[in-house]
Amino acid sequence: MTSSSWFRRGITAILIGLLIIAGCGIYLYGNSSSGNDETQPHYAINQARLIVSDMMLYLERYHGAIQHDSAVRETLQRMSGDKGIQLIVAGLDGGIVYDSSSAADKDKRSVERLDPRTSLHYDLYAARVDKDTYRVAFPVVDEAASAQVGNAVFTLPASAIVIEPQSKLSLLPYLLMALSIIAVLLLLLMMRRRMNRDIIQPIYKLKDYSEAILRGDYGQKTEYGRMDEIGEVYAMFDQMRMEIMTLHNRRNEQDKAQKELITNISHDIKTPLTTLKAYIEAIRDGVCPDMPAVMTYIAIMESNTDKMTRLVEDLLIHALKELGQISVHPAEQYSRSVIQAIIEPIAHYVRTTGVAFQEPADIPNVLIAVDANRLEQVISNLVANALKHTSASDTISMNAELEREELRVTIADTGGGILPQDMPFIFERYYQGKGNADSAKPGSEGTGLGLSICKHIVEAHGGTISFKSVKGQGTVFYFTIPLL
Repeated sequence: MTSSSWFRRGITAILIGLLIIAGCGIYLYGNSSSGNDETQPHYAINQARLIVSDMMLYLERYHGAIQHDSAVRETLQRMSGDKGIQLIVAGLDGGIVYDSSSAADKDKRSVERLDPRTSLHYDLYAARVDKDTYRVAFPVVDEAASAQVGNAVFTLPASAIVIEPQSKLSLLPYLLMALSIIAVLLLLLMMRRRMNRDIIQPIYKLKDYSEAILRGDYGQKTEYGRMDEIGEVYAMFDQMRMEIMTLHNRRNEQDKAQKELITNISHDIKTPLTTLKAYIEAIRDGVCPDMPAVMTYIAIMESNTDKMTRLVEDLLIHALKELGQISVHPAEQYSRSVIQAIIEPIAHYVRTTGVAFQEPADIPNVLIAVDANRLEQVISNLVANALKHTSASDTISMNAELEREELRVTIADTGGGILPQDMPFIFERYYQGKGNADSAKPGSEGTGLGLSICKHIVEAHGGTISFKSVKGQGTVFYFTIPLL
């Protein structure tokens, strides 16, 4: 079960428990408050009727004889004394007909006259005299005439008429409330424990891993035992760690390659400079006996100068590429004249090395937008790359043809080819195909920038560059330029 599902169920259970507690509390409060305020008067007034019912029947029969018949008064006195209550009988006009408190002596009457509007109370709320006494009135009705002839006012002790309601509440609400409270507390404790185990502690561990990465320690693998939401975060964090480690290693490799590049170019420039200096000193000292020897020295000097020029140009283009400032200025030109102007000096140079060069049989004359100087750099670099892996018995051929609204230029050689393990990295900066070093000519090591620069220039023209190679059979490079 995932953490979110577990917490969702826990919250639902807690809410249910709180609802049960609230329901039981409302139920108990309602019963406790209504037990004294609502049900008590109803039962109390009925109890009062039961107590005075026989006296009321007697009054309804003999109300007319109360004033002149002493036996009736004595009976009423005895009945009220037996029940411990006081009785006042009044006429409809409020005049006192009988008062049990002064049955023997009229001067001892508690009241002389009752006001029908204020002294007659037919309910216990208004009839309550004090905490322990109620005064309630009942109408006296003549049996024969079925008409009210007066009122009987009874003064009763509260203990006689107020019945304390028996509690009807069972233990079930209290039990449910107690169990719900215990269940909610247990759930809260379990949620706190699980939150600490599944969220708080993993976050602290993730913090330690983050601090390790900040220190440059990328080797600590983030591990988490469960595949829940936190596990997914750990997996993504570990993937991020590996990406950062890969980028860090790549940056270190690039820094190392740049240092090696500077070292190699410094060495490669120093060697022809030393040669130039030696030949210049030889000419100045008169070592050359005749003009043919001088021209030989000059040819060697020119070759070394060309080599330094290529190195400096590669380094400059690389620096501009790093800054995103390689300038490519395409202009509308016809392909045949541009490519022929590039091929002629390159073909001559290749043949001077003893390698055969086959020029295109026919160059399509189409309109293209191209920077002629940058296109010359692409072709020169591809041919120079081919020369590194060819010998005097090999051939470099070049072809140009139209294909799907593009001009496709092909440069092929019959040299040693490219090893399979080098192919994925052939266009990366600084990569020199060390696995293929056995097939390269001695002293032909480059900077590893040529093919990377070619790719950048071709793509800046909107074209593509690719290759295919077979070990021991040669390599073919293709690049395309869109037509206008």
